[in-house]
Amino acid sequence: MNPLKQAPPERQIKLLSNAARVAKAVTSILDPDELLRWSVDIICDEFDFYYAGVFLLDSTGQWAVLRAARGEAGARMVESGHKLAVGGHSMIGMATRLRQARIARNVENEIEFASNPYLPGTRSEIALPLIVADEVIGALTVQSTNVDAFAQEDVATLQSMADQLAIAITNSHLHRMNQDLLKRTERRARLLNAANEVGKRVASILDLDVLLRETVDIICQAYGFYYAGIFLLDETGEFAVLRAGYGEAGAAMMAKGHKLAVGGHSMIGLATSLCEARIALDVGEERVHFKNLYLPHTRSEMALPLAVGSRVLGAVTVQSTEERAFGDDDILTLQTMADHLAIAINNAQLLRELDRANAELLRTKTYEALATATTQAVHWIGNKALPITTTIARIQSDLEREPLDLASVREDLDLIDESARLIVDVKENLLGPAREQKPRPAMLEDVVQAAAYHIGMPPTQLSLNVASDTPMVMADTTQLARALGNLFRNSLEASAAHVAVTIAPAEEHGYVSMDIVDDGEGIPAEMIDKIWAAFITTKGASHTGLGLPACLHVIGQLDGRITASSEAGHGTTFTVLLPSSPEAGSSSDQEPGLAKADKRTSHILLIDDEDPWAQFAINTLTAAGYWVTRASKLDGKLKPDVIMVDEALLAEPVSDILEKLKGSGLIGRTLVVSTALNVERTAAYLKAGVKDVILKPYTLEEFALVLAI
Repeated sequence: MNPLKQAPPERQIKLLSNAARVAKAVTSILDPDELLRWSVDIICDEFDFYYAGVFLLDSTGQWAVLRAARGEAGARMVESGHKLAVGGHSMIGMATRLRQARIARNVENEIEFASNPYLPGTRSEIALPLIVADEVIGALTVQSTNVDAFAQEDVATLQSMADQLAIAITNSHLHRMNQDLLKRTERRARLLNAANEVGKRVASILDLDVLLRETVDIICQAYGFYYAGIFLLDETGEFAVLRAGYGEAGAAMMAKGHKLAVGGHSMIGLATSLCEARIALDVGEERVHFKNLYLPHTRSEMALPLAVGSRVLGAVTVQSTEERAFGDDDILTLQTMADHLAIAINNAQLLRELDRANAELLRTKTYEALATATTQAVHWIGNKALPITTTIARIQSDLEREPLDLASVREDLDLIDESARLIVDVKENLLGPAREQKPRPAMLEDVVQAAAYHIGMPPTQLSLNVASDTPMVMADTTQLARALGNLFRNSLEASAAHVAVTIAPAEEHGYVSMDIVDDGEGIPAEMIDKIWAAFITTKGASHTGLGLPACLHVIGQLDGRITASSEAGHGTTFTVLLPSSPEAGSSSDQEPGLAKADKRTSHILLIDDEDPWAQFAINTLTAAGYWVTRASKLDGKLKPDVIMVDEALLAEPVSDILEKLKGSGLIGRTLVVSTALNVERTAAYLKAGVKDVILKPYTLEEFALVLAI
């Protein structure tokens, strides 16, 4: 082979200058792709060559793959995955195998030259190996449209540049590896923090629904995943039912009752049946992946079983919009999280079962206590009835005597009156709860005020504080008012000067909490656990000891709970939990939507104090197109179509109001609305001539029924 020609002096100077500039630049570019693109461009631009390309060996070392190339032709070859065999029939193949430069002065005469349809103008070529620490990592090809285009100085300069490029490529790869390692470290730290956060939360959340919702939110937000969902097995064990799903898609699937068959054609189905993790790095290639219309962008999915020991509770699905989105760190931390979650779910389920068992036990004990109390009541009533019969016989004997001893007769009548009153007391407390009505939404504060009114509690002795976001409760208001009346009566009999009632949403979801605090004598410590038993009293023989047991029974029948705490001489606190109405919002913030039932009924007079229920009634009826007037006392000038009188009226006795209405000829248009119906009071109102006596309406539907009467 003839020696290469020498370049002119001015080209030698340009080559050295450009080589120095290239060497300086390549050391500052850390992105491998940018480095390779820049290198091929600078070679062609600064050295006036037709084409340049950089090949790097693949992981097998058998192929040199084109990673960067000049121009449109180069871009097309990179995109098509152009590669040449190491040691094969090409300049690159020989340069990488022999570890030395290969030069073709005229490609038409070179057997090593592989003709390339993308580069038809090539007439000469040089291939330079890229070597770092005696290891070939690839090769650089430079091509020209001229025959014999490479002088000795070109070869030396380009080989020097290739050596610098090889070092720069290695450095950039090391930099990328370091960056990837740093990202993995940061991601691992974020994953561990998320797993720790779930671990802390699941240990403290006992409400299963809250636990599941918060877990899917943490997974998606902390890990950056597209979707997460938690499935739990149904009672049959045949289906995994979605119990929590992320975002709008999760909510939509929950609403549809989304479930997957255990062992069926899905990732969740296999994870629950095999009790092992299932991973689809590309769902398009997975035979068992369930195609979900709610999640069209899923590209990879992982399903992790939720198991405690050998018992499978369900599974977690985690999905990403990227293929191969799950690394070893994701799998490890998510499975750890799933294990913690499974334990928390199991604990929550056990707690729920325990609550159900306790509720059933309490209900059974309550029925047993009521049955025992009823038996005791029969004996007690018999004992109280006996003095009545003997006293009547004595009165009859006294009446036959001359002269008549009126003092003795009065004494006997007082004894009969006391015995009869106590018997009626037993009847009201033991038989009253049997006349229960179906629970309905009710304003708890209104029931409290009615209960205080009916036992004759002065308004100055009661203070009422209600949180603005308190929902209505579900209750039989007649029985609840009776129960609360027993509590207030208990406070008054304990010499309480003041009773404070506080109502607010309970910490336990779905309940309203009410604290009744008095400043009375309190309950002795040795009696606090006995006050719920029938005929147990600390107030002497004149008290039946049935008020608190009846209260416990009524609240228990409403699926509520009541507890007491007290310190002798420092008052008593009763805490009542009642189920909130699932369909009612704040008791003071209802949105009326009543349809007018009778257009002839246009004017309604509401005789009531200015309280929350009165305001609710005015808002509801006014929104329906009625003309509503509220007054605490009767105005003789008004001639309304319907008059609604609140039985628990403080401004004036209801009997006086009804008497005035009768005198005005309006009694036939009058409805008495009562929170707590009573047979004796109802009979008295009807005898006065009112149209009807009804339960006080607390919902739009109840108002519609009232106005249809």
